[in-house]
Amino acid sequence: MKTINHFPRHILMPQPTLITKLKRVSAKLAGPNIYIKRDDTNFLVVGGNKLRKLEFYLGAALAEGCDTILAMGAWQSNHARLSAAAALSVGFECEIILGKKVARYDNDYEQNGNVLLDRVMGVKIHETTAEVDLMAVAIARKIELESLGKKVYIIPFGGSSALGSLGYVGCIEEIAQQSQQSGIDFDYIIAANGSSGMHAGLLAGNLISQSTTKVICYNVLKPIADTLPVTLQITQETLNLLESDIQLAVDDVLLNDSYLGAGYGQPTQAMREAVSLVAHEEGLFLDPVYSGKAFAGLIDDIRGGKFKAGQNILFIMTGGAPGLYAYQSEF
Repeated sequence: MKTINHFPRHILMPQPTLITKLKRVSAKLAGPNIYIKRDDTNFLVVGGNKLRKLEFYLGAALAEGCDTILAMGAWQSNHARLSAAAALSVGFECEIILGKKVARYDNDYEQNGNVLLDRVMGVKIHETTAEVDLMAVAIARKIELESLGKKVYIIPFGGSSALGSLGYVGCIEEIAQQSQQSGIDFDYIIAANGSSGMHAGLLAGNLISQSTTKVICYNVLKPIADTLPVTLQITQETLNLLESDIQLAVDDVLLNDSYLGAGYGQPTQAMREAVSLVAHEEGLFLDPVYSGKAFAGLIDDIRGGKFKAGQNILFIMTGGAPGLYAYQSEF
């Protein structure tokens, strides 16, 4: 079996991200002990968890001798913003393809937040409509650029493929080391599931390590019927990439789509309350699209008795705070 060290990698996160307890939120909810892993840490351009995936994509691009990165995402994509920052920091040229996947047309959503940071970085932005296949646009642009002598590497939507998921296999290894050092055993790891790459990496790493910790993700992009097969596929592909003989079972994938609301990027009252609670009690900012909805689900499930007093929960804080500026009218 291979380890993640068998794959080309360009380090973007030079040290393990901090695990810390949300003491005031834990006390207020009077339930389990809630810890967070600070994958929102500001290593590049306001931080975010996508750097774990990008280490492997940029490593592959460098190994292949590429000079240009194409990345893609929704209009307020954290992934596209971090892909651009990471690519530029290494010396690549970078272009991003943004699809207007969320039915919001106010000035803040269209001009502020991540889009503002993309413009400040000076990357070329290709704007598309909701129904456009972003990968098809990327492939067409790659052909065009390579006709001009460039060598192009395409990073998929959300960085979600087996290669990107290696970043979260590594995260599980990091959590295991921190758990051993602190003496804290985690009963659950909680995160958001958007395009399934992070969930797949966490789950693959968990299965490989034979951990008894359960990984539960709250859907923020699509309902379970759509998300489950994608998560299964990327997780199994990640295991295969590592040449593991583990065969994934459907029951291994734990999803909850009760807090998705009207859809991706569409605010919910529970999300607003979760963002406000963590900001008020801990001085930390969840984002309105991913971690805000996932934490809203965690709060509700604690209140509903799904998680018990004395249990230890680790919430992966994925970043994306620039998105708050695009949703200022919601607060």
